[in-house]
Amino acid sequence: MFTGLVQAVGTVAGADPTETGVRIRIDPGDWAHKPDVGASIAVSGCCLTLAEPASGTLAFDAIPETLAKTTLGDLTPGDAVNLEHAMRADALVGGHFVQGHVDGVGEVVAVETRGEWRVRVRPPADLMRFVAPKGSVTIAGVSLTVAALDVPAGWFEVALIPTTLELTTLDALTAGDRVNLEMDMIAKTVVHHLDHYANR
Repeated sequence: MFTGLVQAVGTVAGADPTETGVRIRIDPGDWAHKPDVGASIAVSGCCLTLAEPASGTLAFDAIPETLAKTTLGDLTPGDAVNLEHAMRADALVGGHFVQGHVDGVGEVVAVETRGEWRVRVRPPADLMRFVAPKGSVTIAGVSLTVAALDVPAGWFEVALIPTTLELTTLDALTAGDRVNLEMDMIAKTVVHHLDHYANR
């Protein structure tokens, strides 16, 4: 479990094919967190398991399922990624409850940087039902609040504050970029219940 509050921006040092997928190596920069093997780390919103002792870089194995349903298969050396370690049960939750289970890949359709910085995203059509005004959404591992949405047109917008732009990779987003999306777990639970049990 995570909170969607990014703790560091790392740099992809390598993405090498393996028999089971891709071994991704990330340089965490000056991130003070020193995870043990088996620790869960959210990499741009995708929960990955540390595969070997940290020695300057963090190594993770991404299997075909992960590569097919996230943006991790697009990573190349030099790319920046958002990093967050798993939260403690007694920690403050400054963002919202984030599982690190990517629901789909959305497309950035517009970025407005004059005045208020806004990013418009078109998620896969089946995910729009989980988007609510002022609700929570995770984009590339960052906990954000829905600032606007157009259900018929199939898009939502988030407004980014200067701190988010400074501490995450979202300042580099441009139209056409693909981003990992995780919809709010409470919204998903409510919609699932209404779909399957409300009329029983």
